[in-house]
Amino acid sequence: MPILLEIVLPATLENLPVFLEGLTNCARDQGFPPKKISDLELALEEALVNVINYAYPESKGDVSVCCRMDPPNLIIEIIDSGLPFNPLSKDDPDLLLDLDERKIGGYGVFLIKTLIDEVTYQRENNQNILTLIVYPT
Repeated sequence: MPILLEIVLPATLENLPVFLEGLTNCARDQGFPPKKISDLELALEEALVNVINYAYPESKGDVSVCCRMDPPNLIIEIIDSGLPFNPLSKDDPDLLLDLDERKIGGYGVFLIKTLIDEVTYQRENNQNILTLIVYPT
């Protein structure tokens, strides 16, 4: 599967728009519908902000985002060399609890899992690899 887009930049909030614009254009160029692209943008923002805020607590580091097709699906990989963290290992928040009884955190990962068709995580070669698979419909 050839890579359609690869962006490697420092994991900073200033670079977030570059990642989002590149991936939005990649999905649009592959013919994905606006609703899927909107969901992807929101999920990507959540995933990238988590990397930016938590992957490198005592240093600076890069994040890589790759876009490729495995027809008919769009595959996005978010890769960082920060602290090991499997976002899928956390339990989903209990949305039935009253607001004042809910734990803080975990809603971004829940949102990603809700918006994206398939989400996987692996730790390989001291890197976190979060893979988002988006179906065309």
